Amino acid sequence: MATATASATGKETGGFWSRRRKLRLQNHLLTYLVLVPGALLFLYPLLWMISTSLKPKHQIFTYPIEWIPDTWMWSNYGEVFNQVPFLTYTINTAIITVIGVIGTLFGSSLAAYGFARFRFPGKDALFVLMLSTMMVPIWVTLIPSFLMFRWFGWLNSYLPILAPAFFAQPFYTFLLRQFFMTVPVDLEDAARIDGANRLQIFLNVMLPLSRPALATVAIFAFFFYWNEFLLPLIYIQDQSKFPISVGISAFVSEYRSDFALMMAASGMALAPPMIVFFLAQRYFIQGFVLSGVKG
Repeated sequence: MATATASATGKETGGFWSRRRKLRLQNHLLTYLVLVPGALLFLYPLLWMISTSLKPKHQIFTYPIEWIPDTWMWSNYGEVFNQVPFLTYTINTAIITVIGVIGTLFGSSLAAYGFARFRFPGKDALFVLMLSTMMVPIWVTLIPSFLMFRWFGWLNSYLPILAPAFFAQPFYTFLLRQFFMTVPVDLEDAARIDGANRLQIFLNVMLPLSRPALATVAIFAFFFYWNEFLLPLIYIQDQSKFPISVGISAFVSEYRSDFALMMAASGMALAPPMIVFFLAQRYFIQGFVLSGVKG
């Protein structure tokens, strides 16, 4: 009797796990049925760019689209360097990106530490005021900023692009503040007992513990400065100072448009951000998690 009962119980348990496994498989299948078409839809422009960069000129505008080139024009990628100073554009972009990332980490981390740990009158109001600037469209401040930087004599230089990076940027400051507030205050008290001042605590305690958050900010800043188009277009007139985002526009003019070379240049410009993205996917996810932490 006991054996029969145990056998029946085992069958029920096995059936339960079998149904659960089947339900999980169905959920995964449904998820992929939704995600795969969506992924293909978002990959369409990327695939079109790669295909166009390898086509001869007569095949670019054929309709319907011919995805496979008649002749694989790998020479388009080399021709980019003959038509424009693409290497110079790349170096300029790297300079802007590196300095922009360093400035963002420096300015935003200091401001975030102040908002997270310092006590002073009006702190919450100032923090809300800073966050509210994220809702102001860039077009509202574009002309006043241009006039101010022209008065400074900074036109045709990278200063209008890079100088603001060394000041608190609202989103990055908010993200770092949220992380700093999760660090136990006891660690700072212990360092203060050992004779450390505020700056030493910030450099030797907070920053080492905040490496994940700092890495997240650095990645977001990297993408912003690498892809920035509007500000270089407005403030830089000398072609030798153009970043990639502006330099690529040289392939389109009033009299000709070389889309094959433009797509080849775009593909090479896209390579570094794609590499960074695939190497640091977890930091993107962590960035969204950190921005939702209560503080």
